[in-house]
Amino acid sequence: MMTLIIVLLLILGYILIATAHLTNVNKAAIAMFMGTVGWVFYICYGTDFVMSQHPHEYIDFLAGEEANSKSVKFFIYDNIFLKYVGKAAAIVMFLLATMSIIEILNNNGCFDFISAWIRTRNSKRLLWTITVATFLISANLDNLTTTMMMLVIMRSIVQNRRQRMLIGSAIVLASNAGGCFTVIGDPAGVILWGGEAVTASNFSAYLFLPAMVAWVLPTVLIQMSLPARLDVEWPAMPYRGDDTNLNSWQRVTMLFVGIGGLWFIPTFHNITKLSPFLGALCVLSVLWVVNEAFNRKLINSDKMVQRRSPQSVQYGSIQLILFVMGIMLALGVVSETGFFANISEWFDYNVHNIWIMGILAGLVSGVVDTFTVAMTSLSMYSVVDASQLGMWADSDYMSNFVQNGAFWKLIVYSTSIGGCLLCFASSSGVVLMKMERIRIGWYFKSITPKVAVGWLLGMAVLWAEVYFAG
Repeated sequence: MMTLIIVLLLILGYILIATAHLTNVNKAAIAMFMGTVGWVFYICYGTDFVMSQHPHEYIDFLAGEEANSKSVKFFIYDNIFLKYVGKAAAIVMFLLATMSIIEILNNNGCFDFISAWIRTRNSKRLLWTITVATFLISANLDNLTTTMMMLVIMRSIVQNRRQRMLIGSAIVLASNAGGCFTVIGDPAGVILWGGEAVTASNFSAYLFLPAMVAWVLPTVLIQMSLPARLDVEWPAMPYRGDDTNLNSWQRVTMLFVGIGGLWFIPTFHNITKLSPFLGALCVLSVLWVVNEAFNRKLINSDKMVQRRSPQSVQYGSIQLILFVMGIMLALGVVSETGFFANISEWFDYNVHNIWIMGILAGLVSGVVDTFTVAMTSLSMYSVVDASQLGMWADSDYMSNFVQNGAFWKLIVYSTSIGGCLLCFASSSGVVLMKMERIRIGWYFKSITPKVAVGWLLGMAVLWAEVYFAG
């Protein structure tokens, strides 16, 4: 009965997340409620769950002492709950580090060159310049902050609202596509990489081409909806004399430290086997020192108070962090009830095809939430030891769940791109929706078919890569 209650709580939370654009209830609040209340329900029936899922570990924990409600609660806290807190904290710390890196770089004008690059009325050049920059930056940094930065740049230049809606949709797609082909570009990829489900080089090698197809093809179709000449106005470049004293080479140095440092994180993880967030924090600390060294005169002046990040960026980042923490805790408690194990057995027996599961995950992520659906799908399975594939009756099917198996890549790709099918299903899309007051009906008619074509074609490319590699 308690398992049913916890699962119903999760389903209700998913419904509220999917309808957050209608109810105006923040997704982060819903996720945190799911995570906290779920664990309260779990511990109320702690003995039943522990004896069902961890009987041997609990007996060892007791060490001959008599079992009671207090000992069960201590066991749950020390051996179950903290494990999920640690996983959630690792991804949250990684997000916090990458968000801080991009804000330091942005505050110091390290991305001002993008505004200079897109000083054109030609719709083709502007569209591709800003989406290429978004694609590349989001592959290394936080998708939400990257999208917000690019939308602000675009909005300050393009004056026509319909043109901004089209270009903004292309920016959101480029951000999600760019983030999905590297292990540090998307929270789901970071979790898979940290859990040894994928390796960085293999993950990017397989997903780069599908991500390119899913981004390029819809962008070409969006370009056809734009006039040849855009309605633009050129704002003055930000005056950096009062809020930073960096010259061009110092900005390039900071950009190299920030982005180059993130490229080193896979090597850091391979050498030390420590969580990737430690590498991100190391990069942040070095960039922070360089920032203070370059701005030492500014730091000692009253002008430092003018270098605050935009409140919208700060608030959005905090919401994302709380949302991720809540979802991770909620999925953790459902996993401990054994529900996901039963669901995975049902899929294995009745569906028995990861590509159908990938399509379903992509469609659901277009309605609920990209990260939520990705983590729900990934929580149903654990990494299979490749040396033990012969023990399975259907070893060909189970090979999809070994390290670097097709299932892990498929879910990250499908949910990332599928989340762009509707504008409210990803954090980046919500930002665009609020900034340009986009209606769901317009997006569904003008953008969804284009995204769907790129998503399915990209999935076909991924299938071909897996098929011919096998």
